[in-house]
This record gives sequence, C-alpha cells and structure tokens, in this order.
Amino acid sequence: MVVGFDSVLFRSPNPERAAAFWGAILERSPVDHGGEWQLAGCDGQIGLRFTHGDGHGDGKNRLHLHLSEARRAQQDTIAACEAVGGWLQGNGHVPANSFAVMADPVADEFCVIEDGNAYLSGCGPLGEVTCEGTAAVGRFWSRALGWPMVWEEGEETAIQSPSGGTKLAWSGDDVDPARNNTRQRFILAVDRAELRAELDRLSTLGATDAVSISSGMLLRDPDGVEFELRVLPADR
Repeated sequence: MVVGFDSVLFRSPNPERAAAFWGAILERSPVDHGGEWQLAGCDGQIGLRFTHGDGHGDGKNRLHLHLSEARRAQQDTIAACEAVGGWLQGNGHVPANSFAVMADPVADEFCVIEDGNAYLSGCGPLGEVTCEGTAAVGRFWSRALGWPMVWEEGEETAIQSPSGGTKLAWSGDDVDPARNNTRQRFILAVDRAELRAELDRLSTLGATDAVSISSGMLLRDPDGVEFELRVLPADR
C-alpha cells in the first residue's frame, strides 16, 4: 500500500489566521504554499492545511479536532487557546472531569479533552480528529489507509496508524446533507507512478466520483464526503 494520510484541509475566509492559531497551539510553523498554509505532521501527529473558502455558517461542523493533555493540562491548554484568539463556547463554564468545547479564530469548533482521559492517552497533543459519519465509512478508511480499528462501540468507530498517534473517529451518524460538507476534507498523498493503481483500489473499496483536479484527484467516500488524493512532489 502506497497511499498515506497527509492532512486535514480546512477552508475559511481567513486561513492564515487559522494556521497561525493552530501553529501556536501545536508548536508547529505554518508554511505558505501559495495561499495554502501547511502545518506538517510529525511524530505520529497528522498534518493540517488551511486555505480560502466559505466561513463556518450556521450549525456545527462535520469534523473537529480534539486536544489532549499530552503537552499541557486542560486548563493550561484552554488559557493558551484564549491567548491566541480562541474562546470557550456556551456559558464559558467547563464542568469538572469534562471536555471543554472551544472555537478557533475562524469559529471552527474543537474540544480540549479532560485530564486523565484514557482513550487519548499516548495519542499526542492532537489526539483525535472526530467526524460525523457511519460505521461503514470508518471501516472504509481503515482499509484505505491500512490503519487498524481501535474503537468499535455500537456505530462509533475509530482508527489509528499502526505506529500510534492521532486517531480518526466517526460518530456513527449519517452525514447531514443540508450542511456545507466541503469546508473540511482529508488529503491523502501518493507517488505519481502509483496514482492509477490507488484510484482503482480506492474505487474497489467504495470510493466514488473521481474527478481530476490540479493537485491530483478528488473523490468521495461511501458517505459521500469529499477527499483528495494528492500527488507528491517529484523530490519527495
């Protein structure tokens, strides 16, 4: 298998500000690739990318990030987020032994998980990417990436790289078709020589609607959510 998980891409009217926020919290340096700001993944931590697009809009996002206590205690993480433009949602009160729901400077939600959470122990500071989506799509991504299933409870699923690090999780819920689900997408990476074989393999697993784009191919997973198969630069 030659496809790899590169990053989660976020669209907003102010991607540079979002990249600066997440760069400060995750202690990574954003790199501008012609209007797409990259926080490269490392040490079992997935990458993030930020580019121009629609704002948050009404309702919750399909996808959001979970921060663990790997680098800071929960209250310290909350304070660090507030210092660079994040804010607590709701009434601002975080119940004892509970996660905190926050928003970044472009209003995308994320959670700061409570201290002592065993589920994210050892996953690193960016502990999880959690998504609305069915159990079937969790199994699709497990096969597509070669990442084993590490959680399967009812319709909830989660997968993780064999080397550990950030988990990818799905709620078990159907994706809301009324929401703008194009603001966030997974980016996969592949060598150009392997692109056709990987397209065929992903299609066999259940990916659909392959369309050529400048950076590679745009597809949909079995829940109908877009993802990108991006060709790696020749010098990688």
